[in-house]
Amino acid sequence: MTIAVIPSRYHSSRFEGKPLALVAGKSMIQRVYEQTKKSLVVTKTVVATDDERIFNAVEAFGGHAVMTSDDCRSGTDRVAQTADMLNLGPDDIIVNIQGDQPIFNPLTIDELISPFADDPGIVMSTLAFKITDKREITDPKDVKVTFDYHGFALYFSRAQIPYPRDRETTANFYKHLGFYAYKKSFLDKLVALPTGPCEQVEKLEQLRVLEFGYRIKVVITPYDSPEIDLPEDIQRIEAKLK
Repeated sequence: MTIAVIPSRYHSSRFEGKPLALVAGKSMIQRVYEQTKKSLVVTKTVVATDDERIFNAVEAFGGHAVMTSDDCRSGTDRVAQTADMLNLGPDDIIVNIQGDQPIFNPLTIDELISPFADDPGIVMSTLAFKITDKREITDPKDVKVTFDYHGFALYFSRAQIPYPRDRETTANFYKHLGFYAYKKSFLDKLVALPTGPCEQVEKLEQLRVLEFGYRIKVVITPYDSPEIDLPEDIQRIEAKLK
């Protein structure tokens, strides 16, 4: 069974009420929900929130929402709490969907969970996109990822990685899209771990996995998934919808 969970919170230092902001006439959370529902591999889609305004908005458009604790450390903790509420089994696959990427391609969910069928030892996967916009290489808003020859993550950073010491060196750079899939059994282990020092510095919760010696399979997708960080980003996304 594959369950998609969209963690969603109202409060944000950069964009208060972002999930309910309108994108071409629909709330952002509704657009993300509808894109997720288009996936052929997802059995159930759930919005996990601690805010009644978001909960009511999801119920109003016919979606499924659950109320989680307001003291969750991160979106991952909110996803794990939802998995417990749904009584999922240890081998069920849980997909963590970013709530601020309203035009992502549903095919990326198929790509994201494909490693679990290929290798029973996989416990977690994520997505990366080869950067084509040079601005994203150095913009700390866009998280970069490097990976080994077997496609497992080496590091995630807001900085430029790898860094070309010699200017004439050419390299490919990959942007982390922030979608995750986990086995329920591993997700339980992950949320029980303390915050790692690199995670604390970079403010990237996926680093906790690497810091404690676990592996994340990185799936390269041909589909970018632009996010909305600030109110002014909405116009850019609406232009892509047109």
